[in-house]
Amino acid sequence: MLENNHTIHLTLNGESRAFTVEPQETLLHVLRERAHLTGAKKGCDLGECGACTVIMDGRAVNSCCVFAMEADGSTVETIEGIGTADQPHPLQQAFIDAGAIQCGYCTPGMIMAAKALLDRDPHPTREEIHAAMSGNLCRCTGYTKIEEAIVAASRVIDQYANGKGAQQ
Repeated sequence: MLENNHTIHLTLNGESRAFTVEPQETLLHVLRERAHLTGAKKGCDLGECGACTVIMDGRAVNSCCVFAMEADGSTVETIEGIGTADQPHPLQQAFIDAGAIQCGYCTPGMIMAAKALLDRDPHPTREEIHAAMSGNLCRCTGYTKIEEAIVAASRVIDQYANGKGAQQ
C-alpha cells in the first residue's frame, strides 16, 4: 500500500540520507536492505541478543526493535561508519588484538555498544563495561576478552584525545 509509506531522513554515518519506508519496517531492515549496510545482524529479532546494535542519537539501540519511522531525523552510526580496513577504529583493533573475535557475527553489535559506552564515559569501570555490554550475547568467545578489548581501546582513545596517539 503506497499511501502508507513515509519518507524518513537520517544522518547515516555522517551522510544525509532519505528512505521511503513502510510503517512496520524496522531500522535494521532499512540499514541492511535499503542502505546495504550489513554490519548490523539480524539475530533474535527480539532485542535480546544485541547483534543488531547501532548508535542512534548517541545511544546504543537494538535496530530490530526500532521502527524506521521512529528514527526519522536521527543520527545513526553503524559499524561501517567507524573505521576502515587500513585504519580500524581503536575498538576494532582492540577486539582483534585481544582475541575477542571468533565467528564475528556478534562483533559489530558488540563494538557499537562499546563505542556508545566509551563516547559517554571514556574511563568506565569493569562493572560499567559489564553493565553496558549485558545486552550483547556471544556464543563463541569469553566475555573477559571483550571486556579487556574495551579497556585497551579506552586507553588508546585517551592517548589520541591527549595528543599522544600519533607518537605511538
